[in-house]
Amino acid sequence: MNRRHFLALMAALAADASEERSLFMRQPALFISHGSPMNIVDDNPYTRRLKQHSTTLPKPKAILILSAHWATNGSAVSVVDKPETIHDFYGFPDSLYSITYDAEGEMTASLLFAHLTHARVDRRHGLDHGAWSVLVHLFPKHDVPVFQCSIDLSKPALWHYELGKILSTLRDQGIMIIGSGNVTHNLGDIDMNRDAPVAPWARAFDDAFADALVNDPKKLIDFDLPYFEHAHPTLEHFLPILPILGSQQGNESITSIYEGFQHGTLSMRCFQIG
Repeated sequence: MNRRHFLALMAALAADASEERSLFMRQPALFISHGSPMNIVDDNPYTRRLKQHSTTLPKPKAILILSAHWATNGSAVSVVDKPETIHDFYGFPDSLYSITYDAEGEMTASLLFAHLTHARVDRRHGLDHGAWSVLVHLFPKHDVPVFQCSIDLSKPALWHYELGKILSTLRDQGIMIIGSGNVTHNLGDIDMNRDAPVAPWARAFDDAFADALVNDPKKLIDFDLPYFEHAHPTLEHFLPILPILGSQQGNESITSIYEGFQHGTLSMRCFQIG
């Protein structure tokens, strides 16, 4: 993309945002622990809290989601006008596979983001369940355009945190940023009972995470939390936290959206910046 095309995209994005005064607002950034696909249809304290929180959110120009379920080597951005609903889970009730999330894509912002991050443009990737499983609760009308950025497993944690600086710029252009993963994610250690007692290691990790989130975010970048390797045998569900945190401006508060566990070891902690 040449400089002229880049400036045209910036102008188009600013023009779109000026159509409604509310879109001048800096949009918040959220991290949502998504847990089991059953949360798409279940009525439980977690899903009820997301639905309640949805009523407090401003309506953004678009949503950019960083989902644990699109992990790549090298960064990619979805540039799709009508993203398909991807049912990338197995062994669940048939009712889940009939659900679609038919929001529009966002072409201008996604191309701009690809330019700013030097990411590969992907014109096929739709919305994986890490994305639409939270959108069905937060934006149930399907009326906000959505695009995705992959989790680049080839990059270190600090790179993901620094990505937040670009996300912060997009937030000023009326784009809401959502990271979707889990504060803890060891599927080999879960209890099939959704309401099982919380494992001590999971509680210790979650408590340390909550403290570091507010008081010492460097511990999150350095993976300096108790039981980290047990809580995250692989990193794709943790890394979406870092760019959300990196998008924080100095005076922005971090607000807890939900605190709790499912299946004994899955921390469903969610938070919002701004």
